Amino acid sequence: MKRQLPLLIAPALVAFGFSTASAITVDGSESGEYPSAVATQDNQTNFGDSNIGAVDFANGSEIDEAYGVIGGGSLFLMLGGNLESNYNKLEIFIDSVTGGQNKLRGDNADVDFNGLNRMGDDGSGNGLTFDAGFEADYYMMLTGGDDGGGNYQAFCNFADLPTGGGGVGTFVGGGVGTQFLGQALGISFAINNSNTAGVGAGAGLDNGAGVTTGSEFEIPLSAIGNPSGCVEVIAFINGGSHDFLANQVLGGLGGLDNLGEPRNVNFDSIAGTQSFTVCPGPVPVDQASWGQIKSQYR
Repeated sequence: MKRQLPLLIAPALVAFGFSTASAITVDGSESGEYPSAVATQDNQTNFGDSNIGAVDFANGSEIDEAYGVIGGGSLFLMLGGNLESNYNKLEIFIDSVTGGQNKLRGDNADVDFNGLNRMGDDGSGNGLTFDAGFEADYYMMLTGGDDGGGNYQAFCNFADLPTGGGGVGTFVGGGVGTQFLGQALGISFAINNSNTAGVGAGAGLDNGAGVTTGSEFEIPLSAIGNPSGCVEVIAFINGGSHDFLANQVLGGLGGLDNLGEPRNVNFDSIAGTQSFTVCPGPVPVDQASWGQIKSQYR
C-alpha cells in the first residue's frame, strides 16, 4: 500500500534543515537564499571604492552587508562587497564554542606566511583585541590577485585558536578562478567582485545596504566545533601582509578612518559592537534530496 507523507512533516523538514543537502549555491551572490541580512556597514571605505564591475578583479575593498544562516550541517556566510585584487586580506574570526582568544596570541598556527601571528602579541603584551565577551575560536582568511599572467587567483586559509595557543592551520584551497567547492575540511568559497554600489570612499558615516555580491563561504559545523546554536562572527579588511587594518569592519565602526596597526587595535574601546550573530534558520532544500525523502514514504 502506498503511504502518504504526513503534511506536518514536510514543513518541519525544511524549517529545521533535516535535509542532507542544501540548495544554497556558494557562488559569491545572494539571490534570496538567506533569511535576511544580519549586519550592515555604517562606515565609508578608505581602502578604495571599486568601480570596475568585474566578477574577478576589483580596485577597492569594502564589506557592505553580511548574510548568514546555519543549516544542513553548515555555517553559510555571504559578505557583500569587494576584496581588492592586490592580495588584501578578508579576515574572519568565529566564536562558536567555549574558550578561545579575546586577545590574539602570538603563538598561533602559521598560516599565510605567519599572517595570523602578525596580528597577535609580539611579546610586548599587545595583540588585536575583540569586544568583551568575544573569544575567537576559529580563523579564516581570503585573498586574491593577479597570478602574474593576467589571470585572477584566490586562496583561503583556516586555523583553530585554542585558548592556550598553538592550534592547527590549514590551507583550504584556491587557484585560478573565483569559485572553489569542497576544499579542505569540506569548506567551499567563492568571490564575486562585481559590486559598484554600497558605501563610498572616505572615513565618514554611510550605509552599505542592498549589496548582494561579494565573498561567500560554506563551513561545515564539524570544522568549527559542532556548535548547537548561534555563533558570533567578526569580519574585516586588512593589508596584504596582515599589517594595516582598514575601516571596513562588520559590525561597523560608526564613521572612523583606517585603524592601522592591528596589534594596537582594541575593538572594545570603539563604540558599538564589532561583530554579528548568525543563527540556525531555514535553508532551502535541494530538490533532489526532497525527492529522496518523499520516496521513503511511498
